[in-house]
Amino acid sequence: MQEHVLNAGESEPELRNPGAQPYYLPSSDEVSLFEQCHQNKLAVMLKGPTGCGKTRFVEHMAWRLNRPLITVSCHDDLSASDLIGRFLIQHDSTVWQDGPLTTAVRNGAICYLDEVVEARQDTIVVLHPLTDYRRSLSIDKTGETINAAPGFQLVVSYNPGYQRMLKDLKPSTRQRFVALDFEFPPAEREAEIVMQETGIDRPTVTALVSLAHKLRAFQDRGLAEVPSTRLLVATAGLIAHGIPVKRACQVALVSPLSDDAALVGAMNDLVELTFV
Repeated sequence: MQEHVLNAGESEPELRNPGAQPYYLPSSDEVSLFEQCHQNKLAVMLKGPTGCGKTRFVEHMAWRLNRPLITVSCHDDLSASDLIGRFLIQHDSTVWQDGPLTTAVRNGAICYLDEVVEARQDTIVVLHPLTDYRRSLSIDKTGETINAAPGFQLVVSYNPGYQRMLKDLKPSTRQRFVALDFEFPPAEREAEIVMQETGIDRPTVTALVSLAHKLRAFQDRGLAEVPSTRLLVATAGLIAHGIPVKRACQVALVSPLSDDAALVGAMNDLVELTFV
């Protein structure tokens, strides 16, 4: 698998091979479903909370399918030119430089647009011809229409629980994708993931996952984002490198979640009760 992570506006991505298989522990039939979508040239939408494994899943599937992967982190200033490309001045002439989406289309790569609803609506519209029978990308500035190379696939992700309050995809866009729903894994599976990623002992991981599940209940008390599997891995990583357990939980698991003194205090109380 070749992979490149691109922030919009950077230079044309150079596809590269990262080597080892990205670890991913399936929770249902998402692997076989994605494989069928790839085989049938269907675009895929991954829906789920922040840090539940959507990006790792795409990395794993790109490795499994032996396809190059280009990842774009979307934001509200993301323009169509950031995805498609632009003319650049070099010396006394102008040259065309492909953007990440165009590079993926030409090379038969998987193009992953992370948190796609953060992009402007006029940017999202350029994706439409790539998600139906046309599988093509029109570049107005050059007059070129590119037919997607074999193996190209468009994958997008977003967090519906968070973004539905602010913005959402239009139905005309949503219906162009096969949607796979992701949630945080059950406790035993989440513990396996954290142990695999960090190597810390099972009793500590079990207590850490139990703490996370209790903290997720704080969403009913005003917590905007609950602790993700990604935060658990970060916390366990600090513990694995010698940071005391309670301190690691305070700085990597509790503090990133809120600035509300009452919420932070209540969450730290749970830390104290969990690791006596």
